[in-house]
Amino acid sequence: MFKHLLVPIDGSELSQTALKQACSFARETGARLTVYHAKSAYLPYGMATEGMFDFAVASEAYRIAMDKRVESILNNAKQTAAEAGVACEAVSTECEEPHEGIIAMAQSRGCDLIFMASHGRRGARALMLGSETQKVLTHCKIPVLVCR
Repeated sequence: MFKHLLVPIDGSELSQTALKQACSFARETGARLTVYHAKSAYLPYGMATEGMFDFAVASEAYRIAMDKRVESILNNAKQTAAEAGVACEAVSTECEEPHEGIIAMAQSRGCDLIFMASHGRRGARALMLGSETQKVLTHCKIPVLVCR
């Protein structure tokens, strides 16, 4: 039924659990995976000790750190899929809204299911932080399987 799964990951233990479940699902159904990380477009800011602001240095240091983190997350995901015997492609794009990146990636790669974790935030945390999973569910026409 489902032949190409998009699995959004953020490096959390919960997304790792979802990835393992997606690998099991894909192995059983003969599907392949595209693992996706939505890299933040946020640029850091701050003041140097002299009170001068250096956008270029801060931005470059941030990008280097983010690229290393993303590479580690994606390499771990590829290793998890390989150990499960599942074909996997790992990609990342920079986006301001993770849910928009997730939906765009699923559409551009021809995925027929988004398999993602939910952090299960409730109360004030849910109101303040929002839920990327909820936003994907609200705005996406592709089926979404949510695991916890």
